Amino acid sequence: MRDTVINKMPEKTVAKSFRSNSFRRLVKENIALFALTLPAILYYLIFHYTPMFGVILAFKDYKYSDGILGSSWVGFKNFEYFFTSMDAWRITRNTVSYASVFIVLGNIAAVTVALLLFEVRGKLALKFYQTSMIMPKFLSWVLVGYMTYALFNPSLGYFNQLIQFFGFDSLDVYSNSNYWPYIIVTVEIWKTVGLSSIIYYAALMSVDPELFEAAKIDGAGKMRQIFAISLPSLSPVLTIIIILAIGNLFRGDFGLFYQIPRDIGVLYPTTDVIDTYVYRGLRAGDFGISAAVGLFQSVVGLILIVISNWIVTKVRPENALF
Repeated sequence: MRDTVINKMPEKTVAKSFRSNSFRRLVKENIALFALTLPAILYYLIFHYTPMFGVILAFKDYKYSDGILGSSWVGFKNFEYFFTSMDAWRITRNTVSYASVFIVLGNIAAVTVALLLFEVRGKLALKFYQTSMIMPKFLSWVLVGYMTYALFNPSLGYFNQLIQFFGFDSLDVYSNSNYWPYIIVTVEIWKTVGLSSIIYYAALMSVDPELFEAAKIDGAGKMRQIFAISLPSLSPVLTIIIILAIGNLFRGDFGLFYQIPRDIGVLYPTTDVIDTYVYRGLRAGDFGISAAVGLFQSVVGLILIVISNWIVTKVRPENALF
């Protein structure tokens, strides 16, 4: 009887009914998993997708009195103002340069630390090294900013007291922008290398130990084992991390670039990045320009991720992100 009824139904109606039943069965069988993902879905809807409505500010001359929808449209004038300003080249150069250095030096440092940790055999020593290196990641940028200031304070800083003890003149790094590329890169790597090395260490733990035993039997030393087994085993994880990092090539860590140099204007030539520029724009009430710069960051980041992933699919498709 049921088959007879179904046969009399239009083909599109049968297909729609079948998909609906399949969806209900999928939800019923995985109700616990859907319940677990619900908080994450709500988080992204509320804090990531709903605020995307604000991108229309990039195309408007925002006025407090008129509101977002009532403000007049200005087309691409906010983008034009940014790209023709004196700040565009400086903040873009700083953002991309720092991000590139972080990708290269940060991953080299993390892989090196992971390889060293992999050689530690004592469990207590291993836990001590991992804990001590991962701790800086959980310190706020505000606290790290004060630690940096205590280190490089022009008169009472520990660094200046040390070099004065050895007969050298003190350095006022807060009035000279040339020192800050080295300070910022060092602080960033110090803060992030611990957590990044844990990721690579976990990847090394999944390598079959028999490969290392076979290499030892063949007479391979430690360096040969690293280049023949360890590094090729890390390449999939390394590729994914680099693709994600390339997506943030036009994005700087606001806490790092705002709290460490303490927003001192004389240091802007080497410390000002797109994120700190946007923050100052918001603080001054330039919502349209700030929204335009933020939209520029997001679009370029998306394009870079798609291009880098496409390149990986052509070279090593098994390591591609999607």
